Amino acid sequence: MPDLPLDYRTAFDLAPIGLVLSRQRQIVDCNRQLLAMFGAEREQLVGQSFEMLYPSPDEFERTGARIVAALDAQGWYADERVMKRVGSVYGGAARGELFWCHVSGRALDPAAPHAAGIWAFEDLSARRKLKLDFTPREREIAALLIEGLTSKQIGKRLEISPRTVDVYRARLMRKAGAATTPELVHKLLSG
Repeated sequence: MPDLPLDYRTAFDLAPIGLVLSRQRQIVDCNRQLLAMFGAEREQLVGQSFEMLYPSPDEFERTGARIVAALDAQGWYADERVMKRVGSVYGGAARGELFWCHVSGRALDPAAPHAAGIWAFEDLSARRKLKLDFTPREREIAALLIEGLTSKQIGKRLEISPRTVDVYRARLMRKAGAATTPELVHKLLSG
């Protein structure tokens, strides 16, 4: 590898995780790892809404609302969610392929969460396969169950009743062939 300058741009471009700078939920800049992860060319992402990286417009909207509600005092947020590849550049992945992704980052101004942010993306598909066909709401609830949240906590975060969460949990358990919530979480984590 040629002798590269040791500067912030080089560090950003060559970071081992996907990095994005955003304004109003639009991608202002991204690094090579993010492009590889989503199977995209730079021109496909820069200037575009994050919505194109989500399985559905509803999941994009609900995740945005969840980020606003869950930011801590310093503006930090992290979760695991299902994302969507936009091209076929990534290791033979098909366009539209869904995969588990750990997303963390921060709003530069916690009072205006979507105004500007710095986000890191880590592809979890090597450790966690998406084998079952879940609805968007089931994917959200599965991600929150993995975080260890109770029905009451999930209900509060998603603004639905704990009883509704229990109904979705039961559906997830049936689809995954799990008899208990810990077994469901284990199956979700092991793929």
